[in-house]
Amino acid sequence: MPAAAAGQSATGPGATGPGATPAAVAPATAKCTAGTGPYQREMERYLKRPADGHQSAADCEAIRAFQVRNKVAPATGYASLATYRMMLVEVARKNPNAAGNCPVRSYRVACVDLTRQIMWVQRGSAVVFSPVPVRTGKDDFETRLGWHTVYWRNRDHYSSIYDNAPMPYAQFFNGGQAFHGVYGDLFKGGSHGCVNLRYEDAARLWNVLREGDPVYVWGVKPGTNRSIPRNHSGK
Repeated sequence: MPAAAAGQSATGPGATGPGATPAAVAPATAKCTAGTGPYQREMERYLKRPADGHQSAADCEAIRAFQVRNKVAPATGYASLATYRMMLVEVARKNPNAAGNCPVRSYRVACVDLTRQIMWVQRGSAVVFSPVPVRTGKDDFETRLGWHTVYWRNRDHYSSIYDNAPMPYAQFFNGGQAFHGVYGDLFKGGSHGCVNLRYEDAARLWNVLREGDPVYVWGVKPGTNRSIPRNHSGK
């Protein structure tokens, strides 16, 4: 049993428990009126809309349909960060290891891609747990790279460092860093090193991994200091 949980998310849990995780809403019947979002052009390209970077009524309807399909809430048609992140997940579902960054082994490997902020589980070339969005460590609390092993699991864990914060379905793999669910907004900020998942994804992952399963982490979390290009002087 670890002495402390080093990777609870930076944001606190919601007051309503598992229901506070992003969830699908019923397809809206009202007119779609959301404005242009920060990931407008990216979503237009993906949805095969005219990529002009400006919201139209048809763009709004297409983005809203995507949000409903991928359980992004609120499903308003606004091209938000959460919407863009779920687009990356949907693209990855076809072949998450197309670049070959996660080593292929005959046994289960939990693959964590910091750059795309997704994770999945594979056995050989078969994906046994499809890609889901994650939130990894922020600056100075980066999720550790390389090979790790799931060494302890606790379905109802609470952090001994971060104000007794809940870490449901915690599966520890390196020095207090763990996979675990969160109740709040997964797409905001960074964790203290843990690999945060939506509550329902963490619950499903609990039924896939076991103690002793290897975990492989690579890449760089967008927006962290390591992702900022340096000049030739190294500064």
